[in-house]
Amino acid sequence: MAVALILAIIMNFSSYWFSDKIVLAMYHAREVSESESPDLYRIVRGLVHKANLPMPKVYIVDSPMANAFATGRNPEHAAVAVTTGIMQILSPEEIEGVLAHELAHVSNRDTLISAVAATIAGVITMIASMAQWAAIFGGFGGRDDNDRSRGIIGFLALVFLAPIAATLIQLAISRSREFVADASGAEISGKPWALANALGKLERSADVSAANGHPADINPSTAQMMIGEPASWKFANVAVLDTSIYRGKDRET
Repeated sequence: MAVALILAIIMNFSSYWFSDKIVLAMYHAREVSESESPDLYRIVRGLVHKANLPMPKVYIVDSPMANAFATGRNPEHAAVAVTTGIMQILSPEEIEGVLAHELAHVSNRDTLISAVAATIAGVITMIASMAQWAAIFGGFGGRDDNDRSRGIIGFLALVFLAPIAATLIQLAISRSREFVADASGAEISGKPWALANALGKLERSADVSAANGHPADINPSTAQMMIGEPASWKFANVAVLDTSIYRGKDRET
């Protein structure tokens, strides 16, 4: 258990501290200046002013997939990235809604929460793996049949249930943070309908791409960072910000 804890902490601390560089390099994101992308900078600058955040670095990912994400270990070392695909299908107001959601993750320090959750999950998973190999090479132990039976039951529970529990911890924290980012992003931008409309467009675009045999090329390890869920391309936030909520209603309301 001690070895598992140390290894999990080292791996997750490294991924937390260098998360921005790792993810941005993974997607070949290129940093852009204000002169290169003035409209994007104007949106980001306006949002960070409203949220009282430091100006993050701004990146563009040359990819036809429509997506966006934020990364960085804290607001002082944050970065936001958008794909060329998302800029082609969303209006400036909708991009503002998406980036407000992503900056809410930065403001709420969700990268730290994710790192802590990953550490807990990593420890549980490593203990289960070590128990599995210990059972394979060392047997289940015990001096009689009852002891061995209890050992087998405990072994099976640890090996099969512990990783499931660890995954559920990560998923529960990730989803709850998404809902908080929805609310925080709506407060930052003052335009919850913009995010709702954007999510509807992104989902339809993803459905068309998948139907045409062009699924999103996203590393599963970074899936939770994206505005959409690439595994199923169902946008969880739509459950909260359903566009039908805002149709025909006063925008301020």
